[in-house]
Amino acid sequence: MAKQISDLKLGILGGGQLGRMLIQEAINYNLTTLVLDPDADAPCKHIANYFECGSITDYDTVYKFGKKADVITIEIEKVNIEALDQLEKEGKMVYPQARVIRLIQDKGIQKQFFKENDIPTSHFQLVNTKEDMLHSTIPFPYMLKQRKDGYDGKGVMRINDAEDLEHAFDSHCLIEELVDFEKEIAVIVSRNSNGDVKTFPMVEMEFNAEANLVEFLISPSTYPDHIQERAETIAKNIAAALNVTGLLAVEMFITRDGQILVNELAPRPHNSGHHTIEGNYVSQFDQQLRSIFNLPLGDTRAISNAVMINLLGEKGHDGVAKYQGMEKVMAIDGVYVHLYGKKYTKPFRKMGHITIVDQNREGAIEKANYIKETLKVIS
Repeated sequence: MAKQISDLKLGILGGGQLGRMLIQEAINYNLTTLVLDPDADAPCKHIANYFECGSITDYDTVYKFGKKADVITIEIEKVNIEALDQLEKEGKMVYPQARVIRLIQDKGIQKQFFKENDIPTSHFQLVNTKEDMLHSTIPFPYMLKQRKDGYDGKGVMRINDAEDLEHAFDSHCLIEELVDFEKEIAVIVSRNSNGDVKTFPMVEMEFNAEANLVEFLISPSTYPDHIQERAETIAKNIAAALNVTGLLAVEMFITRDGQILVNELAPRPHNSGHHTIEGNYVSQFDQQLRSIFNLPLGDTRAISNAVMINLLGEKGHDGVAKYQGMEKVMAIDGVYVHLYGKKYTKPFRKMGHITIVDQNREGAIEKANYIKETLKVIS
């Protein structure tokens, strides 16, 4: 890139917490940041150099916004692809590329991509109506996912028997064989346009069953090296097959019989990488900037054990957010608080995250459990 990074304007589609943390990193490079988001009070509003309230799915809005930037990236997949396609044709750098976002927007196309590229994944079938579901070749129980617009556990349901189909999504969907997994894991891979590739160490995730959101994330994993290496190789193979520039979060299952199956991809910084801000030599947000500006990729090694907890709005609370127990939590060594600038809480809304860094893995988990019980987002 002929120009220096600090001479360029970075356009970000989406102004939520991922954009906010990307801007916090971009400030270190004197980068000019422009943000487009439909929420007039989006978390990025007060820290972007330029903030525009507008639709990220409308062609004209995205196209006109993109013309103001040198490099365009996303913090959410639900964006107008046609506008990004046109901007690319006109010489704008769009990373991840529009074709990658298009593939990942549709979970059905994503699964077909896995199959065509020999990426291990669960058996699946594409269906268009409830009638199709009745004649599925995949036996009950199975997972039903809407092909588009699902996120943070939304657009996913378990179908136990034919009776459950009464409440099933009536749209283009994906049926997946139920995986008997031992652990959900993730690997974040970065790739710049030179083709340099680096992976962050594999992490283990614990989910909140009610909200279907990550509750705990533990880094690094204690699985044997050969399993971690296999997971990292799968992530690298996907990045190469996609020929992607940017960051790619690869969510996977380890089955009880030792297989690794890919679940889903996210072509951006991801919840499974938040711990890297304090827990690794380079954070996922710094690595995102290095990738899309074609700079040398950073050192992804873990500095220490890290546990990340999502700070979710409490059930039964809807209104202006209050953080109960914050001082008790901040009195603990190795605890880092990240609030997302959201004024209002509602049940299970992601309001922030906490990272605990400790040389002792069990000590970090113990602190995480205490924080989970102590720190509450109420109204």
